[in-house]
Amino acid sequence: MTARRSDDTRSAAGRTLFVLGAFDESHPSLTLSQIGQRAHLPLPTAHRLVAELVGARLVTRSPEGAYSIGARLWRLGLLSAPTTLREVAQPHLQDLVATTGHTVHLAVLEASRAMVVERLSGTRTVSTRHRPGSLLPLHCTAVGKALLSYASDDVVRDVMASLTQHTPFTITDPRVLSRQLLEVHRTGVARSAQEHRLGVSSLAVPVFGDGDSVVAAVAVIAPLTSPRITGSVPPMRAAAGAIAEGLRRQRLAAEHE
Repeated sequence: MTARRSDDTRSAAGRTLFVLGAFDESHPSLTLSQIGQRAHLPLPTAHRLVAELVGARLVTRSPEGAYSIGARLWRLGLLSAPTTLREVAQPHLQDLVATTGHTVHLAVLEASRAMVVERLSGTRTVSTRHRPGSLLPLHCTAVGKALLSYASDDVVRDVMASLTQHTPFTITDPRVLSRQLLEVHRTGVARSAQEHRLGVSSLAVPVFGDGDSVVAAVAVIAPLTSPRITGSVPPMRAAAGAIAEGLRRQRLAAEHE
């Protein structure tokens, strides 16, 4: 009986995660039927789960009947490691924007994609759709390549097995991408030129944790014709080093509390 209840609990938790996963940056507000469709759940099941989430203040319901993520879930999200990383990194990213004038991304590895943790725009920049929480491909963005070059073999295999083409310049040959990842290790800089979006160039550097582990990556995104982007590497390295040092100090402070 205990094992059966455990299975049911896991199943219920999984269905709840499907409901929460129905929301994303393109679908911040959904009707009940839309939640059921996107979560692949029968409408009565979706209704019951959504009612429980509303009762727990994890989901909120508008007077018009639309549902969205609740403030309580947002507050819980502030306790996550990416939020801590964002707080440590933000002043250094602001300095980087001031120095380069370009859009800056901070991202972490999330399964087989890069999740944007912070995005700051400069005055000599290109517009970007990618807000904090957005997911980017690893194989065709500079920030993604910086993360992928230090990822586990399992992640690399998953990415290599599905090299989706986003533009005519996207690398879809695993051998070419493998050579690029080796070059990232050699130089410490990842590059992308129109591979994810036409007319856009980006550079990224890793943020190291303990040893050779990489906890994040910092990227500068600029118009393809910008003459300044190659000069962004030294301040990018300085920002990544400052972020790594800030995380180290925070970790040591927590250990001594």
